[in-house]
Order: sequence, then structure tokens, then C-alpha cells
Amino acid sequence: MSESNSSGYDFDNVSSRVQSSFVLSGPIFVILMVMMVTLVVVIVLGNALVILAFKVDKSLRRQCNYYFLNLAISDFLVGAFCIPVYIPYILTGRWTLGQRLCKLWLVIDYLLCSASVFNIVLISYDRFLSVTRAVSYRARQSMTHQAIIKMIAVWVLAFALYGPAIIFWELVVGRSRVPKDECFAEFYYSWSFLLSASMLEFFSPFISVAFFNLSIYLSIRKRRLQAQLHLQMSEPASAQGEGVPLSNWGYGMKAAQPSRLSRDKKIAKSLAIIVCVFAICWAPYTLLMIIRAACRGRCIQHHWYEVTFWLLWLNSAINPFLYPLCHSSFRRAFNKILCPKRYTTPPSSVLRTTL
Repeated sequence: MSESNSSGYDFDNVSSRVQSSFVLSGPIFVILMVMMVTLVVVIVLGNALVILAFKVDKSLRRQCNYYFLNLAISDFLVGAFCIPVYIPYILTGRWTLGQRLCKLWLVIDYLLCSASVFNIVLISYDRFLSVTRAVSYRARQSMTHQAIIKMIAVWVLAFALYGPAIIFWELVVGRSRVPKDECFAEFYYSWSFLLSASMLEFFSPFISVAFFNLSIYLSIRKRRLQAQLHLQMSEPASAQGEGVPLSNWGYGMKAAQPSRLSRDKKIAKSLAIIVCVFAICWAPYTLLMIIRAACRGRCIQHHWYEVTFWLLWLNSAINPFLYPLCHSSFRRAFNKILCPKRYTTPPSSVLRTTL
């Protein structure tokens, strides 16, 4: 009883602190509103462009790119549903949509954020296979059903991480500790649960992605050293042998190896960018969430938690811009959508070719 009373006291305190922190002046209110709406527009349009690219450009419909589509879907829903519902709550400090919609919003928000993380892990693993097991990887590119199964598994795992806790925590505890005009998860101050969930949502994915990225780098470095050693051994042999055929073969090796190495280096660079953005956007939120739960909200002011919360959503706005920068296939598809005249053949040229 004493533990439950103290917990209720902490929840009342955090409720009063949250509402008192939302007394915003006119200019600050307008600035925040413009920034939030801009973020929503960028997230929705950017990820809609990625989804539309799959419909316009059939060359993107390969197994490796389906994981980018899955990531774009989760990020699109963040901008289309989660943030618009949260904007009135953050600006007024009061939740007016009822507890049922509150739980629905929490389930979807946690689901989409977790799915985004797991999709990044899946993309990293796919790139790891493309570099370390290139032959078998290319052979499986046409097997899209395997990609679809993995995409579904991402959503199931993302829901299982937080969904049951959000829905059934109140029933297990016996009562709800969330005030009627507030909306946050019942496990808001459960340090043990948040630590366990963050291990699956951030720490394990980050370690996995770092391992895949490091393995890609080491594989590329090993190939580069082997290519250099092979070329050094082939040049003296061509000089002592029959001359022209061996030298031509050596020249072909010189041309083929750098092209493959440069492609693998681009893959490693694109993954490194995605991983760094993921770490910058997710690490502050995860660490503050655990610290806040451990000290029951007494050691971290609420506005810092809000900053990290929006930094989390910012990741959904950044991801669509990483595709054209890191992948030529997406850049080509985006150009087809944004600059269609460049890719349409004039009727006069078609007529000349037929004549």
C-alpha cells in the first residue's frame, strides 16, 4: 500500500509538472506550431515519395529494397498519425480524446518507433549478407516471399515489445494510475520494465548494427588487400610469360576489382550514415527514459524528455533523404517522379526511330 501510494503521489507530481510546463507565450506557441507542422509535412511527403517510387520504378522491387519500403511505411505513419494526435496535447498540456484513444495512440506510437528500429537492423543485416555472401545473396534476390516474411516478423516483434504491456498493465496492477487529462503508458516509471525493453529496442539493435557494419568494413578491407596482392603477383608473371594475353587479363582484373570495391565501399558508407543517424536520434531518448524511471522523474526536467522525444521522431524525417544520397536506384526513381519530362521520350524521336 505504501508503495502504491508513493507511486500515485509521483504520478500526481509529474502531472502537475507537465501541465505547468506548458504555459506558453504567444510567439513561442506559434514557433512550436510551425516547427511541428513542418516536421509532419516533411515526414509524410518524404516517405510517401519512397512508397510511390516502388510503384513507379519496377527495378526497385528487389528483395533488398523491400526493407526500405517497410521502413518508409512505419515512418510515414509516424507523420500521418502519431505526431498530429500529439500536437494538441503538447501545446495545451491536456489530453481531451479519452483514455481509449490514448491507449490506441500509445500502442501505435510504440509499435511504429520499434518497427523503425527493427527495420534498420534488417537493412543492416541484408547489406551484411550482400557483401560477405555475395553469390548466394544475388541468387536469392528474386525470392521476394522471404522478404515479406521478414517484414511481417518485424511488425509482430515490434508489437510484442510494448503492445501487451500498454493494453494489459492496468489489469495486472489493478487500477490505472494515469490521470484522465493525461496520456502516457502505465509503465512510465517501471525502471525494470523500461530497462528490459530498451535492451531489445535500442542496445541490442545498436550492437547488432555496429557488428554488421564493422564486418562489412573488414570484409572490404580484406578484399582490397587480396586484390592488391593478386595484381602485384600477376604483373611479374605477365612480363615473363607470353605478354599480351596475360597483360590484358591483368588489366581486366585491375578494372574489375576497383569497381566492385568501390560499390562495396558505397554500401558501407550508406550503412554508416544510417547507423550514426539512428544512434544520434535514439540514444538520448533511451538513456533519459531509463534515468527518469530510476529516479522517478526527480532528476530530469520534463522539457529535456520532450526534446529527446521529438529527436526520436526526427529520425522518421531524415530517413527518406538518406535513400537518394546513398543509393543510385532510389535517386533515379525519385528523379522519375519529380522530373518526369526528363524520362519521357518525345513523340518526334519515336517517329524518327520507327521510320
